[in-house]
Amino acid sequence: MLFTPSPMLLKLLYTRGSLHNTPEGVAFSIKNRLDTVRITRVEAVVLDGKRIGVEQIALDLGGGDVRPATTFNADAAGFTLPVGQSATFHLHTEPLKEGLHTVQVQFSADPFGELTVEVEDAITNLPAQGNKIPRSEQDDYADDAIRARQRFAEEFSGQQFQHLKHYSFDAHELQGNCEHFTGVAQIPVGLAGPLHVNGEHAQGDFLIPLATTEGTLVASYNRGIQLLNLCGGVKCTVIGDAMQRAPVFVFDDARGARDFGKWVEDEIDKIRPEAESTSRVAKLQYIDTYLAGKFAYLRFNFSTGDAAGQNMVGRATFAACSWILENYKGAPIRHFYLESNFATDKKASQINVMRTRGKRVVAEAVIKRDILQQRMRVTPEQLAYHGQVSNVGAFISGANNNGAHSANGITAMFIATGQDVANVSESSAGVLYSEITPEGDLYISMTIPSLIVATHGGGTGLATQNEFLRMLGCVGRGTVNKFAEIVAGVVLAGELSLGAAISSSDWVSSHEQYGRNR
Repeated sequence: MLFTPSPMLLKLLYTRGSLHNTPEGVAFSIKNRLDTVRITRVEAVVLDGKRIGVEQIALDLGGGDVRPATTFNADAAGFTLPVGQSATFHLHTEPLKEGLHTVQVQFSADPFGELTVEVEDAITNLPAQGNKIPRSEQDDYADDAIRARQRFAEEFSGQQFQHLKHYSFDAHELQGNCEHFTGVAQIPVGLAGPLHVNGEHAQGDFLIPLATTEGTLVASYNRGIQLLNLCGGVKCTVIGDAMQRAPVFVFDDARGARDFGKWVEDEIDKIRPEAESTSRVAKLQYIDTYLAGKFAYLRFNFSTGDAAGQNMVGRATFAACSWILENYKGAPIRHFYLESNFATDKKASQINVMRTRGKRVVAEAVIKRDILQQRMRVTPEQLAYHGQVSNVGAFISGANNNGAHSANGITAMFIATGQDVANVSESSAGVLYSEITPEGDLYISMTIPSLIVATHGGGTGLATQNEFLRMLGCVGRGTVNKFAEIVAGVVLAGELSLGAAISSSDWVSSHEQYGRNR
């Protein structure tokens, strides 16, 4: 089932700034930001009130496929426009003057029927941009296009580059992952472990790939892993799973926003199928409503399978909001924005600590007193007291983590396995807790409330990244929670190692011996 596009959202099909004059007339672009559809008929384009008939319109679908619009209308065969693809309208008409113009596109699409996109755009004569990075319209991942950019970089910088040019994969595999591809940044990867994980999804021993340029990092995590292994391993549990998109609806006053929030709560069973119509994977769990002034913030919470899911939930929320805009009959909605900054995408936030973003996962272990003293030269009491003191430091500094350095291990694993590294800003949040057991041992746990990971999509399918995921046994359907448990176990190992090093005053001396402090 496809969702119903509202007039407000149809405006977003038009690519702002695409209006320009051509030798034959005027051109502009629309981009499918809704769902894969078949355009069955192009009716007309109206520029500043002047109707341009279909016989004066040609469409460029990319890749050299330019055809008169009349050919698409024949037999209503039309053409399929996938999500993310653009179509450029070429109009045989008089060129437009500089300034603002109104553009109206009239067409039909299966299964929506007749649609109209009406916007305002401008014709401007911008100065030519110098020193443009070379790209190929035909194949921007071909060897010739890549070499052209490499030469450009060398000429522009006055430097010769030897290493960034060498890689072992077909550059075409990068489509959708990297634009203007020029070369690679080779980051060293060290192995730690094997780490013994007692999870519900990850069970057994795992070699841990850590991509880093920081001396002592791999050694420190390896030391913590050995300690965990000597005490039976680390117990890991995924306790929450939700990915968000948070649109905002603007009303005339607070009462309008309040009544709208109540309506959304009542209509959740109708909103859910609209959202889920865009994906076989995304499932809408619930919608939180937060009100401030005349603004209604809706926080849509989805499960997203093995994908991290930010784009997936964006598309699903877009569909749901289109239905909402079309069907809400209460106070008028004055403005709508698909993202309000309330999902806090790629930003640390308290709401994600409280409500979960990505995977909420806990790693915990009991560290035996004698093993802790023998291996780390500290007692359970020293580490527990050190934790209390550092809690105060984290509190008064406003940190999003009361532990030592969970971002180190998370970042190193993210780079190695093709995760979106910017998600470390959220994933680094953590709640570290420790206590002395009745037997005199140390219980320690790390809760990661917003660990955003994937084993499908994004960069996880690229050459070396996929190999490291295969090293962890985290390729294939249903492996994302396994990966989350492994990451959490590694984080706890790092907390034990660094915490003990600081408590025993080994921290600086270790960096002097193994790192690059000088």
